[in-house]
Amino acid sequence: MATFKIEGGRRLCGELHPQGAKNEALQVICACLLTEEPVTIHNVPDIRDVNILIDLLQSLGVSVTRTGAKDYLFCAKNVDADALDCPEIQNKAASLRGSILIIGPLLARFGKGVIARPGGDKIGRRRLDTHFFGFEKLGASFEYNDKKGCFHVSGKPLKGAYMLLDEASVTGTANILLAAVMARGVTTIYNAACEPYIQQLCRMLTRMGAKIGGIGSNLLTVEGMERLGGCEHTLLPDMIEVGSFIGLSAMTGSEITIRNVAYDQLGIIPQSFSRLGIHLERRGDDIHIPPHSEYRIETFIDGSIMTIADAVWPGLTPDLLSIFLVVAVQASGSVLIHQKMFESRLFFVDKLIDMGARIILCDPHRATVIGLGNRQRLKSTVMTSPDIRAGVALLIAALCAEGTSIIHNIEQIDRGYEHIDERLNKIGANISRIETGNPL
Repeated sequence: MATFKIEGGRRLCGELHPQGAKNEALQVICACLLTEEPVTIHNVPDIRDVNILIDLLQSLGVSVTRTGAKDYLFCAKNVDADALDCPEIQNKAASLRGSILIIGPLLARFGKGVIARPGGDKIGRRRLDTHFFGFEKLGASFEYNDKKGCFHVSGKPLKGAYMLLDEASVTGTANILLAAVMARGVTTIYNAACEPYIQQLCRMLTRMGAKIGGIGSNLLTVEGMERLGGCEHTLLPDMIEVGSFIGLSAMTGSEITIRNVAYDQLGIIPQSFSRLGIHLERRGDDIHIPPHSEYRIETFIDGSIMTIADAVWPGLTPDLLSIFLVVAVQASGSVLIHQKMFESRLFFVDKLIDMGARIILCDPHRATVIGLGNRQRLKSTVMTSPDIRAGVALLIAALCAEGTSIIHNIEQIDRGYEHIDERLNKIGANISRIETGNPL
């Protein structure tokens, strides 16, 4: 287990380049299983979750060649779908929630799939019903082996169907799409997720030969094909990292330019930060955040307290709620943070309270933040990262705080953020990575 040692209270200055989108990477890498032909993917982030998935695909027989610093060539010509029954591979799959996305393409191409119950962040109930509901609609059946802790899915041939998803699940929509593109007939998916990641997956699949209508909407129509071919695909910048950098800049009073953010794909994110009083400037496809001596949270028109809540796209992504919460701590004014989707994602606020933040945890889904403004700075402390997003929120708090803070279990942060310590140190941060056994 590794640890970050952070010297807080330093203003940063410089440029940051967001990594390729983590959530998109997991989807499009799994899409490589749909074809025997080579698939090239650019802008792949060097993060733990993506690297585990690549290693998992190699265990199934996928040939993986790194052709550049962020470029990979995948060829799934010699895939062994039965290899997933191996306990070693199941353990590998169980460490990564994104491994569930392997089932869709294997089901489409081979008519079967086995996957261990996937892991991932412990942020509350994250059910898989939507995935299997979609597979069943396509004619597949599944059973859960409680003894082995794995799912067995089978169905050949798959047949297109109409389905109304019970929730607009991003991974659920992606997995159903990955199965439907080779099902016989037409599949109609209503209440589909329509995040930029799903749009990117759809565009990649169409370049492989799939026929998909309604891209960008919540009603997708898929005409199944007998086979798909290879393609070339470039990942979007990671919108969650872009949002994290905006929050970091404002909270530490830093002047930062975030390069090549794919601004038009950020949706409501810039507007939501402006509600916290954060000023940002769009410069072409870059975002410039000037130094903030203070930032004041808006109220609603009737004077009531501002509410920042997650919602299905094009609403605010839940992955940024932890960032909004921590940034509000040093704002002037108050805000209600409402995390609707996951009931354990706000449970890191006790660590912020230890640092001097004024937060009332109303219930598992809601927290009221009374900003400290310029009257008081956060204090340094020792803490542990509970999940990816909370981990980065705590890192931002530590960079803002007075003194030296310690964050344990930073492997959680490494799962979603590429060499975050090295990149922030280049613009003035002082973050030391300490491996297990080394003195603090």
